[in-house]
Amino acid sequence: MLETGAAIEAALRAGEIILDGLNRADIAVYQKGPIDFATQIDRSAEAAIKSCLGAAFPGYGVLAEESGSAPGTSEGLWIIDPLDGTINFMKGYPFFSVSIGLQKSGMMVLGVVYNPVLRELYVAERGAGARLNGRPIHATAVANLGEAMLASGFPYDAWENPDNNSAPWAALLRRCLSLRRDGSAALDLCYVACGRLDGYWEKGLSPWDVAAGSLIAAEAEARVTDYSGEQGFLDSGEIVAANAPLHAELISTLATAR
Repeated sequence: MLETGAAIEAALRAGEIILDGLNRADIAVYQKGPIDFATQIDRSAEAAIKSCLGAAFPGYGVLAEESGSAPGTSEGLWIIDPLDGTINFMKGYPFFSVSIGLQKSGMMVLGVVYNPVLRELYVAERGAGARLNGRPIHATAVANLGEAMLASGFPYDAWENPDNNSAPWAALLRRCLSLRRDGSAALDLCYVACGRLDGYWEKGLSPWDVAAGSLIAAEAEARVTDYSGEQGFLDSGEIVAANAPLHAELISTLATAR
């Protein structure tokens, strides 16, 4: 796919900007909500990504976390999270990523996620499988919750919204092998794709959080849906990813817990 090279170049460029800013005391921070932040590094990385992609594909539209939506003149839409895991980045917790997805005619066709700390590059093209640093990756075959390590997260309105994932978290805590809350939806989906996690669920997400990672997980043979088992997760902000048998258990547990 012609767009893959440009997306990889953009992700690597943004990753270097992020690493240059890591653990610097002079980084400007902007508060968007009680527990929602951006930094000047988010903005700089996003500008670099848009510049790179815009030069290569000037007619494509853009949906980006920091600058919002810009319509294009062609069917392509880049969906960009320049720094997924901003609070982790702010605290020096080394779990964050660059996420770039490409949608055409309403369908995700390309996903690129880059972890600059570990220099791990996840790439998937629709119908061509998923790769980590060029090697094929696959979701695990763990088929029951008692053997599964899962990850999730909590929405930005968790302080005031009672539907804040605490009930599903408590329910799955009592049923699965172990739980993780790592703070980057894009990387959690990639970890499902490469088998480091057996499953992942979360709500309160934006399209840029999951656009790229959802395709990477799906191309690694995970089942990726919203909480109702449908494909509306980019709109609903709810996502579940796991191999098919485990996915069914997750969906059932979430329905009961909620």
